[in-house]
Amino acid sequence: MDTTAGPLTYRDATDTDVDALVALIESAYRGETSRAGWTTEADILQGQRTDPQGVLEVVKAPDSRLLTVERDGRIVACCQLEHRGAHAYFGMFAVSPELQGAGLGKAIIAEAERRARETWGVTEMHMTVISVREDLIAWYERRGYRRTGEMTPFPYGDERFGIPQRDDLRFELLVKPLV
Repeated sequence: MDTTAGPLTYRDATDTDVDALVALIESAYRGETSRAGWTTEADILQGQRTDPQGVLEVVKAPDSRLLTVERDGRIVACCQLEHRGAHAYFGMFAVSPELQGAGLGKAIIAEAERRARETWGVTEMHMTVISVREDLIAWYERRGYRRTGEMTPFPYGDERFGIPQRDDLRFELLVKPLV
């Protein structure tokens, strides 16, 4: 990790962050810029990952927050936390591609889990990951998440979620106890 960089600061996103957050999320998952990091989905999905309306809906939702992570005044990562009864949902996780592989993701997910537990008193964190993303699922497993085998279909035909490059995409539910 770059020891000359400043500390990470965390805050809830606001309306004025939407454009910067969309750019960050797109850069982490789509197109050539995403290939600088290891979280790219460029080989399985093209098109957009999200849009300003989708990000604004997360920012405005009453039981949701878009945790925004800054370093030296620049947004470098984000993740969605949504309160869903006894568990929280973790999604829209993005780390700037040029900063991936330096431990930021591990620190951010730990902070997100801590906030969900302390703010909402939840006992589990849930997330869904595209099931063919074996490297990403393995990363989450090293952080204590377990595969459930519970699958939901990918929304084929809805370009708001991207343009699939293969026909076997599904989301798998991963779960981690937060006790």
